[in-house]
Amino acid sequence: MFIKREGTEFIYTFACQKEEQSLSLLEMRSLFGEQTESNILKSTSEIDPSRSPFIKERIEVIYEGDSLQEIVEQAGNINMGESTFKVIFIKINDLEASEKIEYEEQRLIEREIGWEIKGEADVRHPDHLFGIVTMGGRWYFGNLKKNEALWLQHMKKPQTFSTALSTRVARAVANIAVPKPDGVKAIDPCCGIGTVLVEALSMGIDIVGRDINPLVTSGSRENIAFFGYEGEVGLGPISDVTEQYDVAIIDLPYNLYTHATREEQFNILNHARRIARKSVIITIETIDDMIMEAGYDIKDRCVASKGKFSRQVLVCE
Repeated sequence: MFIKREGTEFIYTFACQKEEQSLSLLEMRSLFGEQTESNILKSTSEIDPSRSPFIKERIEVIYEGDSLQEIVEQAGNINMGESTFKVIFIKINDLEASEKIEYEEQRLIEREIGWEIKGEADVRHPDHLFGIVTMGGRWYFGNLKKNEALWLQHMKKPQTFSTALSTRVARAVANIAVPKPDGVKAIDPCCGIGTVLVEALSMGIDIVGRDINPLVTSGSRENIAFFGYEGEVGLGPISDVTEQYDVAIIDLPYNLYTHATREEQFNILNHARRIARKSVIITIETIDDMIMEAGYDIKDRCVASKGKFSRQVLVCE
């Protein structure tokens, strides 16, 4: 019914607030190995758009052409059988402002393609979505998958902490740390209330948590169970960890209740280097010297801002 090409390419579209752009681009580089600031990217990497708080949708390319007419002609090869469908014009593209396609023309393009597809169109509750977009002077058409934003549900945690990472930042950090989850073991040894753990577990990442504060570890377990996930959360300092992990996610303690001295922060970094070859470190201070002294090289970085408050996110190996 649906045509899948050899060497499939995908078109992704992105959206973020201005203060999130640095974080969005770091996540993009981690997931795709490249970045674009035009909010549209073509890649051979197949990423579920619901993984990211910044990906809007993904087109799995079936047809491409130099003109819309080429797409219209090729769409006639699709037979939907008993399944209904809808064609959606993807608004994000890299056209110049003077060449932007207005709303009415977008609807005409959708209908023109839809008329060629063999099957019944359903604009309200279709069984299948197709997307059409223009990029780099070419037209692309294919199976459309939208971001379901399941992570929005995780904002309603039973236990919260005022200085915990936001759900959006936590999800992006989990993707930056573990862009390809298969076979990767991760640890969050300063897990706090479990914001990163919930996001990582929801994406199938093999991760365990740990913290020295029994109040937050119990809250972390409650949050994980509340959303129906299963995850281990231990009590104790990172110095007690003996297992080896592929990556550690370190949100360095800084708030009134769990403030770590510079010596304690260095101790955490030192032990992170001992148990994991890679770490993603979140800090409100510039600690490049400590990170390098702990034996890590900083491979990539960004700033995650909210109002006047900023965190640095550092990818270290």
